[in-house]
Amino acid sequence: MTFTERIKAKSEPFFLPMVRGLARLRVHPNVVSVCGFLGVAMAGMAIGMGRTFLGGVLLALFGPLDAVDGLLARRTNRASTFGAFLDSTLDRYAEIALFLGLTFHFLRLGSVAGVLLSLLTLGGSLMVSYTRARAEGLGLSCKVGLFTRFERLLALTLGLLTGWVLPVLAALALLTHLTAFQRILHVYRESRK
Repeated sequence: MTFTERIKAKSEPFFLPMVRGLARLRVHPNVVSVCGFLGVAMAGMAIGMGRTFLGGVLLALFGPLDAVDGLLARRTNRASTFGAFLDSTLDRYAEIALFLGLTFHFLRLGSVAGVLLSLLTLGGSLMVSYTRARAEGLGLSCKVGLFTRFERLLALTLGLLTGWVLPVLAALALLTHLTAFQRILHVYRESRK
């Protein structure tokens, strides 16, 4: 199991009361996915307006919905191909919204380093996701890597809440591209078998 899978397995009991409540209310998992996206997009807007702490709070509140929607889908037998596709697509848009907010924030501050790190991290985050999606499209499993979405959101949330946004972005800019490279190597090895 990857670190992310272990965290999801251990955190599942904490989400079960929410999942049961949503199931009783007959909330569709796709609605949870959309709400999660909207919440993270609001975090991006808050960051763009210079309210980085508020952005961190919103990210901490809405980020976990990414685990809730899948759990709800499995618990209510509503898992579907479109639901999985929608969830992944909205996750990418949510990351774009976050890093656009960070880019705008640093543009307002006149921080060239902040703008560059935001864009580098956005590119790395998208490449981490793309390498997995492309590998799976070729029939290969590709869940390897240091910094999956969970780790990226956790690190960014902590950076926003503590005010250490630039150091966290510097680490993410490096680690996201390293993770994408790990996946490229993994696919290369798998394809040689």
